[in-house]
Amino acid sequence: MPQNNTLKDNHANSELGGEEWPWSKAAKNPAPGLASMQWTPGPLGRAISIGVETVQSDRAELVPKAETKLYHRRWFMLFLFSAVSASNAFMWLQYGIIRNIFMRFYSIDSLAIDWLSMIYLLTYIPLIVPVLWLLENRGIREVVLVGSAFNCIGAWIKIGSAGPNLFPVTFFGQFVCSVGTVFVLGIPSYLASVWFGEKEVSTACSIGVVGNQLGIAIGFLVPPILVPNVDDMDELAHHISIMFYITAGVATLLFILVVCVFQERPKLPPTQAQATARSIPPEHYSYTASILRLLRNRPFNLLIVTYGLNVGCFYAVGTLLNRMIIEHYAGEEVNAGRIGLTIVIAGMVGSLICGIWLDKTKTYKQTTLAVYFMSLVGMIVYAATLNLGHLWVVFITAGALGFFMTGYLPLGFEFAVELTYPESEGTSSGLLNCSAQVFGIIFTICQGKIMDRFGTLAGNIFLCVFLLIGAIMTGFIKSDLRRQKANLMAKAAAEGQMSGQDYGGTALISQQPETP
Repeated sequence: MPQNNTLKDNHANSELGGEEWPWSKAAKNPAPGLASMQWTPGPLGRAISIGVETVQSDRAELVPKAETKLYHRRWFMLFLFSAVSASNAFMWLQYGIIRNIFMRFYSIDSLAIDWLSMIYLLTYIPLIVPVLWLLENRGIREVVLVGSAFNCIGAWIKIGSAGPNLFPVTFFGQFVCSVGTVFVLGIPSYLASVWFGEKEVSTACSIGVVGNQLGIAIGFLVPPILVPNVDDMDELAHHISIMFYITAGVATLLFILVVCVFQERPKLPPTQAQATARSIPPEHYSYTASILRLLRNRPFNLLIVTYGLNVGCFYAVGTLLNRMIIEHYAGEEVNAGRIGLTIVIAGMVGSLICGIWLDKTKTYKQTTLAVYFMSLVGMIVYAATLNLGHLWVVFITAGALGFFMTGYLPLGFEFAVELTYPESEGTSSGLLNCSAQVFGIIFTICQGKIMDRFGTLAGNIFLCVFLLIGAIMTGFIKSDLRRQKANLMAKAAAEGQMSGQDYGGTALISQQPETP
């Protein structure tokens, strides 16, 4: 049985209390954007103008508070999605962490191995806009289903690439998997808003992000164990084939589970903010207009850049980690994987702590700025201690770096949702991830070239400079928590604490046109 969080409104007509809010196209458009338009909120019959700072009404009248529920199955949806994301993330790093082994096996250079990771970043950029359109028009179930299918197909293609002359096959399989990541990477904040209550939405988003990080952690740990650095090429091909079969089996199982049990959204919304977003008629929603509104949102634009700088640095560190460790600690492929595992596990803890902290305090900007600054400090310490000759020091400094740099990921998603409500959570997180992919490609290539010429210290200093720029820019982001305001307004309206005002309009956080 679902948990019933229904709060009754003493000021609402009793007939309205049980009325369902309008559903969107095929019940698959749960969070449309905000447009300057007129619409009528159900039986009240009063037109409300959206897109201006205040709303005019002939008389003070309260909008009934929508019925909300939290369903137990929301946790299964979250963990199933997290597992799909983990499977996809594992395949991102399964080559790079044992790059020296694959370079010898396929007889390729370092840049070719780097592109097996960077193809994930490159594919995301042109495909994110059509995938966001699909999310808005077809819904989260179909998006996750398609992403899981690409992940499964790519894994099976790579099974046929366990031969020294089959690098093109393995690259094609990795490309197919990279298409799958476009469908799953930006889902956590969207899924959290659609299924979870306001006191747990940040924690849920963090768990969704942790799923991806768990896959990266397994990608750091397992490949060095499954594929040892042996001289015999036939034996090496056998080990690689085993790794590919295991990943394909897991991806297939998850695809079947998504097909059978993953649901679009709960029948009743989990929060008043989600109920408000559902109530906007789909015929008044424009996907293009939503994108344009987001790009005119100055605080969000700053967040796009700062998020890209931070996560782009993380992508570069993850892609080049094996190279950095082997340069100073020859023959330590397994420990390179363990150091990567330490980075991600520490980051998973950081992500969960940050999510719980946000649910408790709602201090989005302050927490984001603090974690960003500590990511910079962690990167500086890691760069300064990497060449000391003590692996245990690298484990400690890498863990500290991961705690803050990876812990920043759900902060960026949730801060974006607050700044852009009621625009689609999938759209805002998709734009953030697109920025991260662009910076990730640039930083990976540039840091690799710098390391070729000047060494690992110079390459890491290069990343530190951009983290400093991102931290400074984060300080200039205006903290406009629109989703929180929407929930507070809806509660106040239902409890009659602000009589004589029109809550039907003010519950929607409007986007005032910028003055020239």
